Amino acid sequence: MERVSVAIITKNEELNIRACLESVKWADEIVVVDSGSTDRTEMVCQDFQARFFLEEWKGFPQQKNSAIEKTGNEWVLSLDADERVSPELRQEIQQSLDKNPAFDGYFIARKNFFLGRWIRHCGWYPDFNLRLFRKSLGRFQEREVHEKVEIQGKVGFLEHPLEHRTYSSLSDFLERMNRYSTLAAREMLRQGKRYCWFDAFFRPPFTFLQMYLLRAGFLEGYLGFLLAGLYSFYTFAKYSKLKELQSHEGSGF
Repeated sequence: MERVSVAIITKNEELNIRACLESVKWADEIVVVDSGSTDRTEMVCQDFQARFFLEEWKGFPQQKNSAIEKTGNEWVLSLDADERVSPELRQEIQQSLDKNPAFDGYFIARKNFFLGRWIRHCGWYPDFNLRLFRKSLGRFQEREVHEKVEIQGKVGFLEHPLEHRTYSSLSDFLERMNRYSTLAAREMLRQGKRYCWFDAFFRPPFTFLQMYLLRAGFLEGYLGFLLAGLYSFYTFAKYSKLKELQSHEGSGF
């Protein structure tokens, strides 16, 4: 089988990183790039003999690419600290990389958990992401948020998903929503997107209807309603922040 490196970025992930590392201790190498943790993240990583690097924060794609560049094997599995590889996914990865892999990269679905429960609807599943790929052919694209791997080669899909244990509390979601909406506004500005009242007025309710009705969020009960409402507000926040950024540029609205 091809040798596999796991690349992870962290900051104050003491509560998540042990379960993540436990799920990939079968890998040939684990590389962690940390951006200044003040908790026990580094100590936990040392327990798993991970190669640990401390670097200033450069942005999500830059930080993840830095971790990838430090790996020593051709095949890289890029993970977030709150993700876990199931035994079934491990076996599928090993089988896919055994004896001349058919593809240069593989999309992996994610089982996203919200407040402790797997969300099957709202557009949250299968949530495919390209995470397993040849280091020589793939890197994360340079953008402020929602970074994705771009690869120069053939891609396939794995059947078994990652477990994504995200948003352990409502406060956690709101804190990250504030940060991500700022990054999303910066990315829109960088791409030349201009604020329009139509987007700020119509996109939030459309986001709610899309998640709750079109993507069957109502089947999730209260959590589906809550997620649709939160993402509606996230949409309003990012366009409002775009307007604010334009005002700081002196471009008006």
